Amino acid sequence: MATLRFTLLLLVFVVGIFFSFSSVSHVRATSEINLRIEPFSSPFATDLATLQTQIGYKFNNINLLRRAMTHASFSQENNKALSTFGTHIIETAVSLQFLAKDIDISSKALGRLISEVSNVESSCALDGDRLGLGKIIRVSTKTDASNSAILCTGFRAICLIYLLHERRYMELELED
Repeated sequence: MATLRFTLLLLVFVVGIFFSFSSVSHVRATSEINLRIEPFSSPFATDLATLQTQIGYKFNNINLLRRAMTHASFSQENNKALSTFGTHIIETAVSLQFLAKDIDISSKALGRLISEVSNVESSCALDGDRLGLGKIIRVSTKTDASNSAILCTGFRAICLIYLLHERRYMELELED
C-alpha cells in the first residue's frame, strides 16, 4: 500500500514537472509570436490605439472597444446593445448632474435638458465627430460612417464601456 502511494506521488510530481516546463516554453513561444505579430497590426487596431491616446484612457478589454467601434451594418457582433445601454447611462448622468444643481427642477425641465444632451444631431454626434469616430467605426461599404446616428451610436458605446471598465477598477479597490 505504501509503495502504491509512493508511486502515485512520484507520478504526480513527474507530471507536475512536465507541465511546468511545457507551460514555460508555451509562454515563451507565445511571447515570441506576439513580438513578431505586433509590428503588423491592422489599420483598425492602430485607429483604436490612437483613439485611446486621444481620450487619454487605455482600455484593458480591447474586444469591448472593438465591438463599440463596430456598426451593425458591418457585423453581427456590433455596438447596438452597448449604445442602447450607453444612452441610458448618459441620461442618468445628466439627470444626476442637473438634480445636484437644482433639486427642485421640474420633471418637464429635466426631460427637456436630457433630450438636448441626448439629441443625435446636436450633441453626441458632435462629440463623436470631435473624437474622429467617423474614421474609426467599422461600417459596411454602403454605409456612411460620418452619419450623425452612427457617430452617436459609437460615442454612446464608448461611454458605456468606459463606465464598465472604471466600475471594475472601483470594485477591485474596494476589495483591497
